[in-house]
Amino acid sequence: MSLNDAIQILAEVSDSPKKSVEKACEKDGKRAVGWVEPYAPEEIIYAAGCIPIGLWGGPAQLKNARIYLPVFACSIMQSVMEYEANGTYDVLSAVLIPGICDTLKDFGQKWKGKCPAIPFAHPQNRRLDCANTYLVSEYEMIRSKLEKCLGVTITDEQLQDSIVFYNGYRAAMREFTDVAESHLDVITPKIRHQIVKAGYFMDKKYYKPLVEEITRELRKLPDGKYDGKKVVVSGLTLEPNKLLDIFSGFGLAVVADDLAHESRQFRTDVPYMKSPMSALAKQWQNQTGCSLAFDPYKSRVKKLVEMVRAKNADGLVLALMKFCDPEEFDVPIIMDACKEAGIPLSVIEIDQQDEGLEQVKTRLQAFAESL
Repeated sequence: MSLNDAIQILAEVSDSPKKSVEKACEKDGKRAVGWVEPYAPEEIIYAAGCIPIGLWGGPAQLKNARIYLPVFACSIMQSVMEYEANGTYDVLSAVLIPGICDTLKDFGQKWKGKCPAIPFAHPQNRRLDCANTYLVSEYEMIRSKLEKCLGVTITDEQLQDSIVFYNGYRAAMREFTDVAESHLDVITPKIRHQIVKAGYFMDKKYYKPLVEEITRELRKLPDGKYDGKKVVVSGLTLEPNKLLDIFSGFGLAVVADDLAHESRQFRTDVPYMKSPMSALAKQWQNQTGCSLAFDPYKSRVKKLVEMVRAKNADGLVLALMKFCDPEEFDVPIIMDACKEAGIPLSVIEIDQQDEGLEQVKTRLQAFAESL
């Protein structure tokens, strides 16, 4: 398979989520189980013989969402609520909902989809031993409820196999992003995003080989020469596609990311332990550098400065999700750190329902011209 063919397949999956999920389910006769962003134990879903589907909202026209959510809920939550209310998620057999922010804490009570909702909570004081014990109990609850609603048995052996497989997937994704930074002439911001995003709507059994094929084909190419500016992006998500086209239009290439929608999903492996549930819980304890995972030392800030320097990036773009308090709390600290380190920074506001993007376009144009 050629490089362009593999990219095209994943781009089509990324741009047609509902159609792609239905196709994935039909391919092997599997069921789909959704999980609301930002983090959930996909390995448990996969061990149940189902396809994990990430629910990250999208450019929905809001008609029903604000009946159930306040206007100051972030646009991801507004879109997820709209999609569940209009039947987009009816293909799902169940959905996991992490209570990781104020809006998500009671989101399970407001779930309007046809499938059962399984709310659970991540412990925020993650360094304590009892945090692992608590999260194991939450994951065991997820296993029990999935077994009941799906009519399956999820064994520890299946979970161990799922963990091994998912760690392989994470390694493949990290390798792709590392190789892609040397081929910015081929892997544009939009293509990079589409390749990563496609993994939310496919069986990773078929997704992983495509990513590996893209990586192999990129390695065959000479390092690309890029005449524009290279930036690191950070935030929850960087969408829609036309926003990424704006980056390309102003000669800005994404050399690395710290997005919850992208690299944060695969930068932390699940450790290999005797108890698979303890291992899955330990991964949450090991997660660092995310605004939604409590960290009194704000290691995210140091990580961003180091990432910009390590990648020889020209600047940092902070994609700030509108009405996301945890992300907003980090902004002043990141601004101070960038100023001290002499790193150019631009903060753009992300709203999945904003179709204009004129303000973002102006900011990015000014930022590109200043680099």
